[in-house]
Amino acid sequence: MSKPATPQAVRGTQDMLGEAAERFQTVVATFDRLRPLYGFGRVEVPVFEATAVFARSLGETTDVVSKEMYSFEDRGGDSLTLRPEFTAGLARAYLTEGWQRHAPLKIATHGPLFRYERPQKGRFRQFHQLDAEVIGAAEPAADVELLVLAAHLLDELGVAEGVTLTLNTLGDADTRDAWRTALVAHFEAHRDALSEESLDRLARNPLRILDSKDPRDRPVADAAPAIDDYMSAEAGAFFEKVTGGLDAAGVAWTRNARLVRGLDYYRHTAFEFVTDRLGAQGTVLGGGRYDGLIETLGGPATPAVGWAAGIERLAMLIDTPKPEHVTVALVPMGPAAEAAAIGLLAGLRRQGIAADMAYKGNMKKRMHKADASGARFAVILGDDELAKGEAAVKDLANGSQTWVRLDALAAAVRH
Repeated sequence: MSKPATPQAVRGTQDMLGEAAERFQTVVATFDRLRPLYGFGRVEVPVFEATAVFARSLGETTDVVSKEMYSFEDRGGDSLTLRPEFTAGLARAYLTEGWQRHAPLKIATHGPLFRYERPQKGRFRQFHQLDAEVIGAAEPAADVELLVLAAHLLDELGVAEGVTLTLNTLGDADTRDAWRTALVAHFEAHRDALSEESLDRLARNPLRILDSKDPRDRPVADAAPAIDDYMSAEAGAFFEKVTGGLDAAGVAWTRNARLVRGLDYYRHTAFEFVTDRLGAQGTVLGGGRYDGLIETLGGPATPAVGWAAGIERLAMLIDTPKPEHVTVALVPMGPAAEAAAIGLLAGLRRQGIAADMAYKGNMKKRMHKADASGARFAVILGDDELAKGEAAVKDLANGSQTWVRLDALAAAVRH
């Protein structure tokens, strides 16, 4: 009987060990260290939702909903979808879990997301994001705070150099409606020059033509009416407060008047942090204000703004993290020493000292493993040492060795 084939990882997923896992964890740990400084509380939401949550929030005609979602029918006949992004699920929780009473609510989360698309550098079918949102705040100060947090994160990760904050305003409802009407008229007048994809967008999502990468579309898109020509005084003042806040906080930015969000519930601020270090996948963090989203889910008019950042993409940009090492490697000699070492190991760890012990091997092999582990100290314990209530502590950095009482071991190796 032939041996069954080993199952392989699903295309577009990844297994991480060593440096890859350390890079990933560095990004997450930095985010978790910074978010409390800004008052953002950690939340968790389900990894799957009713399909309607995403269909209504992202739009039935968007590529994410029509082509990329992992949707399935459960045994009860309900249509469920693995989350392709965080914001819709957070908005649903805001409505169904009574989070409105905490408004304005500053929340953050991170975890896996799922989209069926062509895997490429920095892009996977199961990928991971950091996410930060302010729900229930209409003030431009909320936009500023999120942008300052994002810039701080990139700075702490050591990737701020070479990353540019590009910023735009989509105006208020009146501004956006007037601009959209002008854009549609402009694109209709140049239908013959547009690509097939942009003709499809013209019927479904005309603003997306502005950021088309197809060279056939660029002359028409570049000549399109600018939003500033339709900006209301109120929308202009909002944008000035955002840019003024960034200037006051020392966050550099550049205007990109072609940066858009296609869905109608987006308002005012839209932004992306972009780099040329990842090839075509240049956006490492992006977001904007989505004042109309919660209404699409059946809630009251609720202002909100947020951003998301790809953990994998950030992990590709950071310097190689220092590998994690234990401080102490225990080297027991004989059954009695092994039994005693288990208790010593537990005691060191309870006192916050990273310690480990090889499961088997003679002294030579265990010392070799201690050296290979990167430990600072090897604690050598045999029958004679047990009888005296002490252990030999060898400094693996300089080769020196001292004798230390077992009850003073933690103090001797703490540094």
